[in-house]
Amino acid sequence: NTLGTPGVGKTTLGKELASKSGLKYINVGDLAREEQLYDGYDEEYDCPILDEDRVVDELDNQMREGGVIVDYHGCDFFPERWFHIVFVLRTDTNVLYERLETRGYNEKKLTDNIQCEIFQVLYEEATASYKEEIVHQLPSNKPEELENNVDQILKWIEQWIKDHNS
Repeated sequence: NTLGTPGVGKTTLGKELASKSGLKYINVGDLAREEQLYDGYDEEYDCPILDEDRVVDELDNQMREGGVIVDYHGCDFFPERWFHIVFVLRTDTNVLYERLETRGYNEKKLTDNIQCEIFQVLYEEATASYKEEIVHQLPSNKPEELENNVDQILKWIEQWIKDHNS
């Protein structure tokens, strides 16, 4: 599971990992859009509200089969049994600000997402939702860090497969 504030590089990392590992990649935001898994609209943030129960129902069979990389900015509604490891990407706030500004985020959305990163909200959500030993933070500011993260996670996947297929 790759987590983090919008703009930290979850999608880039997830897609890169999927292509190099052969695992399936699921972007929860894209899935929700395709299947209309919404429960209303948030005027303040100018975005649809995710129907978390429907997302879990939609993904449950694929998650039971395993071999799935899930990309989303939150995690507290995903069943604990789904994940063997959780990576929370962290980005410098000035780097993040530029990335989100490029996406055209309104001022409130920008400020709230930057504060979310400053206060490690998603890391704390992850450690509250899963066993602490499976939650890892990874830096995600520069292309070299992306490469290192991909290599590190691929090594972990390889080791996990060895440990569970012997």
